[in-house]
Amino acid sequence: MRASLIQLDIDPAESPEDRRTRTAALVRGLHDSDLVLLPELWPLGGFAYDTWSAGAETLDGPTAEAMSAAAADAGVWLHAGSIVERDPDGPIFNTSLLFSPSGELVHTYRKIHRFGFDSGEAVAMGAGTEIVTAATPFGTLGLATCYDLRFPELFRALLDAGTEILTVPAAWPARRVEHWTLLARARAVEEQAYVLACNNTGTHGGVPQGGHSLVVDPWGKVLAEAGEAEEILTVDLDPGLVAKSRADFPVLRDRLMGIPAPVERG
Repeated sequence: MRASLIQLDIDPAESPEDRRTRTAALVRGLHDSDLVLLPELWPLGGFAYDTWSAGAETLDGPTAEAMSAAAADAGVWLHAGSIVERDPDGPIFNTSLLFSPSGELVHTYRKIHRFGFDSGEAVAMGAGTEIVTAATPFGTLGLATCYDLRFPELFRALLDAGTEILTVPAAWPARRVEHWTLLARARAVEEQAYVLACNNTGTHGGVPQGGHSLVVDPWGKVLAEAGEAEEILTVDLDPGLVAKSRADFPVLRDRLMGIPAPVERG
């Protein structure tokens, strides 16, 4: 299968409307791919907190509409990164959108781990409560977003739900980009799965983005890595490698599902 990651340059001078149009055109140009992945919160910017409330959208809003049409025109599975979702009955959420090649919105994932500690996303947005996987013709996708990458227990849960390809859209800052590449490789090795990690570039909310989107195979080998500018990575993947790596090196068979409690001595 062929996967393409669109590492977008998020420029505050470009309106969300213009960025949607430009991004839709990029997706349409990838009609030879099977799966296309976009970054996190690309319509507004992952650190542009002051725009989130006014720019929040419903699941049938302008970004979903544009991405649905682009997926259908290109005939691809499109992980459209994430949007600021306006829930009519609750808070805003950081919500990922997955479209089928017919343009149908088949899955959404509300980000579970919110970044910011006592500010930003952590206080402005609600937290997701459900893991999400998606069956596709080329394997089961497991959906995660940015800061989720730091929490291996989420990825174990996705593994147990049958995941073979982990998709991670992000707005990861440049100052911690070494963590980004390290953790993407670690999650691939731990779960013996592909990791498709798509980051932003540019600066929004005064925070320079790290770029360096990457595709990692189940052995932890980096198959492709972007630089710091806008770029499209296209990689041909062997879906059978996941099962083969798990059979050739059956480390997952030795997992202890319940770690024994410590014993008091003395």
